[in-house]
Amino acid sequence: RALSNDEPEGRWICKECTEAGEKKVKFPLMRNNMLREDLDAVIEHLKQDDPMLTHGANVRAFEAEWSEWLGVKYSVFVNSGSSANLLTMAILRIRHPGGGEVIVPPLAWVSDVTSVLQNGFKPVFADIDPRTMAMHPAQILAQVNDQTRAVFLTHVQGFDGLTDDLLEELQRRKIPLIEDVCESHGATHNGKKLGSFSWISNFSFYYAHHMSTIEGGMVCTDDAEVYQKVRMLRSHGMVREATDPAVRTAHQSANPELNPDFIFAFAAYNTRNTEIGAIIGRSQLKRLDRTVKRRTRNLLRFLKQIDPDKYRTDFKLEGSSNYAFNLVLKYPDDELIQRLMQKMRECGVEFRRGSSGGGNQIRQPYLKGIVPDGHHREFPETEHVHFYGFYIGNFPDLRDGEVDELCAILNQV
Repeated sequence: RALSNDEPEGRWICKECTEAGEKKVKFPLMRNNMLREDLDAVIEHLKQDDPMLTHGANVRAFEAEWSEWLGVKYSVFVNSGSSANLLTMAILRIRHPGGGEVIVPPLAWVSDVTSVLQNGFKPVFADIDPRTMAMHPAQILAQVNDQTRAVFLTHVQGFDGLTDDLLEELQRRKIPLIEDVCESHGATHNGKKLGSFSWISNFSFYYAHHMSTIEGGMVCTDDAEVYQKVRMLRSHGMVREATDPAVRTAHQSANPELNPDFIFAFAAYNTRNTEIGAIIGRSQLKRLDRTVKRRTRNLLRFLKQIDPDKYRTDFKLEGSSNYAFNLVLKYPDDELIQRLMQKMRECGVEFRRGSSGGGNQIRQPYLKGIVPDGHHREFPETEHVHFYGFYIGNFPDLRDGEVDELCAILNQV
């Protein structure tokens, strides 16, 4: 079928489907991530005469079930993974009102960096390990100094970005680790789930991720003080959102002239999610472990078949929970990359060039004037992925034959 190129890069649409009023690709980035059972759970809730829609009992239940699944004490459900990043950095700002530096990856979603800037910290970048796509531990430690307030490590696309040496060294230096696990639900390090190693961890439940609440995210921690503050930050800074009576009493005693129901401790936000999102999340959480196993099985099949002379296949697979198929050229080749993109377009393969977040964040206009001109060149591994890397769709109902066909298409280039 003829294909149209009137869509954004990487999303080429079959003309026959477009003329019929449909928009389809043969190999999309995501398919069927919202099942009938999820929608039926929402419908059952809405059958009530006066159903609660803003956050309530289902939000609290989802938070508790997620904490148990992850292996942490506390979780706070918010309206996006980006909001989880924002509140996490707001907590760090409360601890360090004078600012400082946060070590961040150049290969990540934009909010990993912008949340740092929005809270008055300086982002300091560390290049990636090509086997994990996360910041290389040696690169992280090379950037640590007396101004370092935290290491904000993103586990990219399902790979485990931790090492025992990194964890031990950060603990020795008393530098908090923050994990962004937005693309890596269920991935593990030494058999323990990512997101349970750090001071605070963030998750996203966007439609394309391992599980979805349509839009949504979670802030997770074992720190009781952080938990109380995140609850308040989520809801305008309102003290009544704290579940610890001692926290509420302390603020009320310090502000006797204020209505105790309306004491705002922080210049905060409204990042609450809804009962609808929580109901979908509770439904999807029941099958998350199966989803992780299926995605990982797909990845292994994919890596076994793509041409190792053309593409990188030497990823760190232990503990991985694949988000998408990583397709990275083994060597820089501008002609090959153009032929590859043309082949994927012709065959209806949806892709995102630059992999996670569109490649090297340091090249983005929002950092002009914040990082030196040409700074992106100091990160060769990230630069390689920026120009010669992609991700393409991997999802639970992807059939073995589809994986095989996809690999055949890629190997023909």
